[in-house]
Parts: sequence; structure tokens; C-alpha cells
Amino acid sequence: MSNAYPSISGQFLINGEWVKGAKVTDVTNPASLTEVVGQVALCSKEDVQQAIDAAEQAFPAWASTPAAKRAELVKEASKHLAPIIEQTVPLFVRENGKPQVEAKKDIMRCVEIMSQGADALVKWWEPQSIPGGQMVQLRRRPRGVTAVISPWNSPMILTFKRVVPAILAGNTVVVKPATDCPLTVLATLKVVAEHLPPGVINIVTGSGALVGEQICADPRVRTIAFTGSTETGKRIMSMSAGTVKKLYMELGGNDPALILPDAVLDETAMTRIRMGILRAAGQVCSAIKRVYVHESRYEEFMSKLTREFGRMIVGNGMQPDAMMGPINNKAQYDYVTGLIERTKQAGAQVDTLGIKLDEESWGQGYFLLPSIATGLDQSSELVRAEQFGPVIPVLKYSDLDEAIAMANDTEFGLRASVWTADQSVAETFADRLDAGAVFFNNHTIFQDLHYDFPGLKESGLSRETQMCGIDLFADTYGFAN
Repeated sequence: MSNAYPSISGQFLINGEWVKGAKVTDVTNPASLTEVVGQVALCSKEDVQQAIDAAEQAFPAWASTPAAKRAELVKEASKHLAPIIEQTVPLFVRENGKPQVEAKKDIMRCVEIMSQGADALVKWWEPQSIPGGQMVQLRRRPRGVTAVISPWNSPMILTFKRVVPAILAGNTVVVKPATDCPLTVLATLKVVAEHLPPGVINIVTGSGALVGEQICADPRVRTIAFTGSTETGKRIMSMSAGTVKKLYMELGGNDPALILPDAVLDETAMTRIRMGILRAAGQVCSAIKRVYVHESRYEEFMSKLTREFGRMIVGNGMQPDAMMGPINNKAQYDYVTGLIERTKQAGAQVDTLGIKLDEESWGQGYFLLPSIATGLDQSSELVRAEQFGPVIPVLKYSDLDEAIAMANDTEFGLRASVWTADQSVAETFADRLDAGAVFFNNHTIFQDLHYDFPGLKESGLSRETQMCGIDLFADTYGFAN
């Protein structure tokens, strides 16, 4: 494995030119803290201003480019990104921490987003006639400069799912990757940007507060797509109010899983539950974060979940045997370890399970074995919080209405799951759960990339999108006689 910095280390992109940052900071490997994977530029206000300038200047020509041509260029870029997936995976693992299998799948889905989005664009872009006595057409046009602010936990998918639809719709973009995990985003968008006119994709890195304030204050930025904490999302909403920007926000979650009395807890179900909790070490906004089990199945469920957690092998994601990697950064590691310690001090039982892949190097990274917490109540911090780590509270219930009430007792409403042998029962529960999407005997993501369901309450601000989310980044207007 090469320890050489990637070519984009310490650089950012403005108007087709890669610029070396005057100030940089190290990006370290969360599985091996002494390893510097590369550097990230700390952009200034002037740098951000130049990125917005470039996007504004490139917008008229890109917006007037026929939809078929935009689709052709994005499709061609996807063909050049696909061959470098294998060589890009190690970089992603080293800066993010997730195992190779997860990292590769994420990058592959980014190629799919480009290809499928390009395929969907042309037909979707065609004017639609509304039947009636008057000639009325629904037509679409791009909105303008779009900002995409992406997180460290799933940086690839959550960047590409916003950037690609935005540029397909004819917008120009300013991308702000997370400082803890920017390098793979930079390396892959470099390939994409090379197949587009200068200024269509611009990338700035560094302080979230500095970049965010510039973006929110600038009236030329017409749309912001943000994925991150609810607290930061509220701040962006406040700062953007003065220029009435269109906002897409995927914010926090505290997803419940409801185990009903007739749930089928076979090997397939328990594997899905384990992965729903521990995928990416629990650092997923739509991961299972609370489990409510009917008292008649509690002992059985606990026995099986304990067995599933016990077989998890935790270690450096570059090792093929690793099933779960480290926490991505120190701030999150400190938060999760502190949360676990406070849960113990409050009197709950916390059982730490799993297998250390390499005992000798364990203390060199942000590694945590998975834990199950019991003996809590609905008011416990671990039940109320978005833990974003490999620890899960399990509570029992006796009444189905009680289970729904507890599941809905949160400010969040991102995802939920119902585990039962009867789909009609699951559908009835889904109608009563405060969630943007409810899964039946699963807790995962939508395999079809055309769909993206919003969170409810404080989990997001958006709407259901189709056609790979292209409609999110376009204005639909009426044309009539």
C-alpha cells in the first residue's frame, strides 16, 4: 500500500484550475492515527468568493446547453470514473475508516448515480402538456448556483446524490466536502470535472462555519443541499432566510426498530438487524438507533442480538477480515465513549461484544467494539440521543400502542422499521409512525436510486424526489396561451 499523498492533496478547484491552499491541515487515518493520508486546504473567504464567482460566470452557458448534451457529458464522465474504483478504494478506507467492501460499494453507487441520472434526464426535461381547454405546459429550468455541503460519514454517496442531479439540471455547483474526510470526494470529482466546462464544478474545503456563512449570505447561491446535524441545519436555515434560498436538508435521525410479537427472528432477519445497527460503525443517520421488543420475544431477541454482535470483527478496514472499522474522528469518538460511560453511570447494563482483529494496534485508532445497553427507560440519554456509533439501546414493551408512542417520542423522524410476519400489520404501523420511510422486516437504504424520501419533523427539509433527484434542483414553471 502506497503512503503517497493523492494528487489533489491540499488543493481546491476553481473554474477548472486546481489551486494549492495557502493553509492546510492533515487528514489522518482513523485506524492508524500516526498515518497522514493527505492534506486538506483551509480556504479563505476570498477563495469561497472566487468559487461562487466562477460558478456564476459558468452558469449561463451551462444552463443553455441542451439537456441531451449535459446527459452525454455526465455519462461520459461516469465511464472514466468506473475504471478507477479499485485504485480509489484504499484512499477512501484510509481517510474514512469503513471496510473495503463498504467503501467499494459506495463508490460504485456514485457511478450508478451518474449513469442512471443521465439516462433519466432527457425524457424528464421534456415539456409536459396539461389537458384542458387552454394550452398549458409545464417546463423546467435550472435554478442557478447550487451549494452542496456534504458530511464525513458517507461523503461519497451524499456528495454525488446532490452534485450529479444539480449539474444534470443545468446548475453550476460549489461543493464543500467535510474536512475530516475530503480526499476521495476531491479525487473522484476531479475526474468528473475534467469532462465538463470549467466552472460547472467548483470545490472549496476547510472551515464549515466560514464556508457556510459565505454561501448562505451570497444572494447568487440559489439552492443549498446540506447533509449533517440538525443544529447546523437550523443555522443554515436562519442564515439563508434573507435571500429565500431553496434548501434540501438531510439532518439527524433516531430511527426506531419495532419487534412485534410475531416477528420472524431467523438468521436473515438478525443479520439485517445487525447491519441496520452497525453499518459504518453505526455512523449512519438512517441506522437503527433504538430497538423496542415485545416482552414475549425479549429474551429470544437479546440472545440472538448478543450472538450477532459477538461475531463482529472490528479493525482496520484495509484488512479483509474486518467487518467494522473505527469511528471516523476524535470528536465523534469522544462523544460516543462519553455517552457509553454516562449510560453505565446512570445504572444501565452495557454489554460490550465483538472481536478485536488486532489487539496490538487497537489503541492506535478510534476503535470501539459494539455494545448493547439494557435496563434503560425512554428518558435515558442513549435513547433520546443520536449516538452515531456502535452502541444500541434495547427496551421492552407490552402494548402495541405503547410501542408506537415510544417510537414517535422524539424530535426526529427519518426512518423506522417494523418486524412482523404480517405485511398488513406492518402497513398499519407505518401509517402511524413519524418517519419519512418505514421498512418492513428490513432497515436499509432504497436500492432504486431514483427515490429519496425526506425526513419528518427535525430530520430534514425536502420532499420525495424522483428521477434521481433532478427535480430538486430545477424550477418547474407554467407556459400558457
